[in-house]
Amino acid sequence: MKGLVVGLGSMGKRRIRLLRMLKPELEIIGIDSNRERIEAVQCEYGIKAYEKLETALCDDTVEFAVISTSPLSHGGIIYQCLQSGLHVFTELNLVADKYKENIRLAVEKEKTLFLSSTFLYRDEIQFIMKCVNDAATNVNYSYHVGQYLPDWHPWENYRNFFVGDKRTNGCRELLAIELPWLEKTFGKVTAFHVVKGKSTSLEIDYMDHYLLLLEHVTGNRGMLAVDIMCRKAVRKLEVFGEELYLSWDGTPESLKVYDIQNKKEENVELYESVDQLSGYSNFVVENAYKNELACFFDVIAGKGESRYTFEEDLETLKLIDEIEGCTLG
Repeated sequence: MKGLVVGLGSMGKRRIRLLRMLKPELEIIGIDSNRERIEAVQCEYGIKAYEKLETALCDDTVEFAVISTSPLSHGGIIYQCLQSGLHVFTELNLVADKYKENIRLAVEKEKTLFLSSTFLYRDEIQFIMKCVNDAATNVNYSYHVGQYLPDWHPWENYRNFFVGDKRTNGCRELLAIELPWLEKTFGKVTAFHVVKGKSTSLEIDYMDHYLLLLEHVTGNRGMLAVDIMCRKAVRKLEVFGEELYLSWDGTPESLKVYDIQNKKEENVELYESVDQLSGYSNFVVENAYKNELACFFDVIAGKGESRYTFEEDLETLKLIDEIEGCTLG
């Protein structure tokens, strides 16, 4: 089996590494317009790499593409790959460019169109989802996700990658990461109130924090704070109700459930082994990135379903548009 990884930055290199782990027999071809990235990947992984996607698409033995470029380029690249008869896995898009067109094209070509939603493949999220669904009464939650924008990619200036662009800004990315699993867990958002603002000296033309009150169709309610101003990287969740209390700080070892009968908090251990890379926050667990790639191949083989679709993401992006467009709603 032969596939493309389009975009050879940090995410593209992650995908190559995990593809090698999942399917050592794969032949992987890299695509990037940046010659330095091509040379780095060729040196590290010993794969073929080209500067132009069109060069690789001339090879009719290529079966799939993993798209890890900047989000604003995704729509056109997805279209090219589908048009060439490839199954497509793409990172978060953040904008709905060519969504309807690409959804139709995937159906027409009978190809898989798979959207990353990494948190839905985290073991902790699956556990939290089950706890909430099993609770006999509604719950509330408070959830803060924040990290100072210059710390996201310390090896490059934040103005020089996609979070510097207002259309694909840092807070928008955080919302696009968190809202899919929050809605799968607590129910579709039916109403929200938002306060937003800019409190930093960052050279950006968008808001650096959002404070949200969310109401879900199930009757669950939550407080969600996302920001790019917090100097310590934070992911802190509390879920609380008459029959449930759990907390999670974003790491595999931080998931805890309160034993109501015995009045004590207990750690929940879900992983036999945790794959983490040096240089990344301890929130970043490679297992989930690997799990969603495995799911992609299962879908191609007709043995599984993706946990998050382009159709669902259209609704998520619409909600984010509404949140960004409101001062108080």
